[in-house]
Amino acid sequence: MNVAIVGATGNVGRKILEVLEKKELAIDNLYLLASSRSAGSKINFNGKEHEVIDLETFDFSKVKITFFAAGGKISENFAEIAAKHSLVIDNSSFYRMDPDVPLIVPQVNSEHLNNIKKILLQIQIVQLLN
Repeated sequence: MNVAIVGATGNVGRKILEVLEKKELAIDNLYLLASSRSAGSKINFNGKEHEVIDLETFDFSKVKITFFAAGGKISENFAEIAAKHSLVIDNSSFYRMDPDVPLIVPQVNSEHLNNIKKILLQIQIVQLLN
């Protein structure tokens, strides 16, 4: 499975990486996305260094799942683009009041996973990915 993390250099992005590493998911290709300022920096994941890619130039057709951990403005500008090609899991507040985007808390309403379209709003959704 190919996965992208938008905001990979921030605290939430690094926490998502930490959880994914602990879950030992079969990730074929991991794309770490951030601003042009962070592009080129390296982040270790599962013992391998990954280069951070500029979000502005990324082709979301390469991934199956995209995590957004970079704030509402970034989600506003890029989540719909990513959702054309991948399942989007957004940790920002941008979609919080959107009735078409479910807030899923695994311990409370995981049955809503059957009804997702392309964008999920959830903070703990990583727990479901095993």
